[in-house]
Amino acid sequence: MTTTTELPQVHDLRSALELLRHIDDELIATDEPVDPMAELSGVYRYVGAHGTVMRPTRIGPAMMFNRIKGYDDMRVLIGLLASRKRVAHLLGSTPERLAWLLKDSVSKPIAPVEIPREQAACQEVVHLASAPDFDILKLLPAPTNTPDDAGPYFTLGMCYAADPETGEHDVTIHRLCVQGKDEISMYFVPGRHLDTFRMKAEAAGQPLPISISIGVDPAIEIGACFEPPTTPLGFDELSVAGALRNRPVELAPCLTVAARAIAHAEVVIEGELLPGVRVREDQHTNSGKAMPEFPGYTGEAKAALPVIKVKAITHRKHPILQTCIGASDEHTNLAGIPTEASILQMVERALPGFVLNVHCPSPGTGKYLAVLQVKKRSENDEGRQRQAALLAFAAFSELKHVMLVDEDVDLFDMNDVMWAMTTRYQGDVSTVFIPGVRCHPLDPSSSPAFSPSIRAEGIACKAIFDCTVPYALKAQFQRSAFMEVDVTRFIPGFKR
Repeated sequence: MTTTTELPQVHDLRSALELLRHIDDELIATDEPVDPMAELSGVYRYVGAHGTVMRPTRIGPAMMFNRIKGYDDMRVLIGLLASRKRVAHLLGSTPERLAWLLKDSVSKPIAPVEIPREQAACQEVVHLASAPDFDILKLLPAPTNTPDDAGPYFTLGMCYAADPETGEHDVTIHRLCVQGKDEISMYFVPGRHLDTFRMKAEAAGQPLPISISIGVDPAIEIGACFEPPTTPLGFDELSVAGALRNRPVELAPCLTVAARAIAHAEVVIEGELLPGVRVREDQHTNSGKAMPEFPGYTGEAKAALPVIKVKAITHRKHPILQTCIGASDEHTNLAGIPTEASILQMVERALPGFVLNVHCPSPGTGKYLAVLQVKKRSENDEGRQRQAALLAFAAFSELKHVMLVDEDVDLFDMNDVMWAMTTRYQGDVSTVFIPGVRCHPLDPSSSPAFSPSIRAEGIACKAIFDCTVPYALKAQFQRSAFMEVDVTRFIPGFKR
C-alpha cells in the first residue's frame, strides 16, 4: 500500500486508474473476452453496480475489460464512480465532505483553456467519416445494458457545445444511441442547456457543432452534472472541474467541426446536431424501450429525437471506452453529489450553519430524495428545518422528497435514517405535501394514470418528511451513551 503523499495526481482517466491501483479493492481487471452487447453490463451488475439495479447487486470495485469481442485495440471501463468512497479517493476528499468540496468548487470556478492540436492526446489516432469504410460500431464498442435496449449507447459522453448567439459553452451527459454508421440520436430532458443551444441553431437553420468526449478526469464527469440555478445558462461546468483540480481543464480544437473537445479524453466523437432532422430511438429494434435509466426502470424509446451527424472519431492509442449502467450507483454519485452541493449552497445563504450536511442516497437515485441533517440550537430554530427543505426544492427542481434528521443521526446510513423515521415521525403531523409541482419525466409514478392529482407527465406531489425531534422534547430523545474505549487494546489494528 502506498502512502497518501505518494499517490499519483489525477488529471485524466489514466492517472485516475493509476491512483486506484494503489488503493486496495477499488479496481479489478479481466482478460476474459466479453461481448459489449448486454454481457458486459450483466457481469458488472453483480460485481459493483448497486444503485437501483435489480437485486442481487452490491457496491464493488470499478472493472476493466481488457478484451472486447470484435475489437482488437479497445478496452472498456465500467463503474469508475459507482462508489462514494471511490469518488472521494479520486477527488482527494472523504465521503462525508464531498458536498462541501463541490459547493466550494462551484463558487470558485477556474475556466478551461485551449491548447494546440499537436498537444492533444485525444487526437493521436484519427478516423474521418468521409472514409468509405467509416462505421461508428466498427471503431467503438458502444455497449447495451440489456438485451432489450433500443441499440448500442454511449452513456458517459461529455457533450460540449457553444451557444450559437453568445458563444458561451456548456457540458452535460446525455443518452446517445448509435443509429447508423455515422449517426447518433440524442435525448434531452426538457430544460437542458445544450437543447437550448440546439433550438437556437435550428431556428436559424444551422447545425450545432458538438464534441462528445469519453473517458476523462472524473472531476469533469462530476462537475458536468451541476444544474440550474447553481449553474445558470452560460456557466461552463468545466470550470468546476478546474476548481476541483486547481488547474484549468485543457481543451483542443476539433478537426472537422467548429467545436472544442477535452484534450486528454480517451475518445472524442466530433459531429453536428442537424436542424429539423428527427429519428425514432428504437427504429432498429421496435422494442418500445430505450435503456435502463436511473430510477431503475427501462426508459421509453422516444418517437422523434435530434440526430448528430458524426464527422470524425479520434482517440488515444490503445483507448479506454468508459461506460456505466444507467440505474447504478454511478448515476447516484454523478447526479447526487452535485445536488447535495447545490442544496448546501442555497441553505447556507439563507440559514447559515443550520444544515450540517446533505446526502442524496442511492435509493433516491441521486435526484429524487435528499436527507438534510440539521441542528436546532434553540426554540427559535423550530420550523427552520422545514424552511431548509423548501430551499432544497428551490435549489434542485427535480427533487421529489426531503427527509429531515437531527445531528445525532448518521445521514449516510439509511438504516439510521429509517430509525429516525420510525421513532421521531408521525405521519399526520410530520409530513408536508406540495402537490402539482414539476419534477422529472423519467419517474414512472409522475403520471396522471398513477394519481388523479397529477395533471401531466412529470408533475409530482413533493413531500417533506420531518424526522426531527421538536426542540422542546429533545431531552426525551437522547440516544443511549456508551463508554468511550480504546478498542485497539483488545483488537490491535482495529479501525472505526
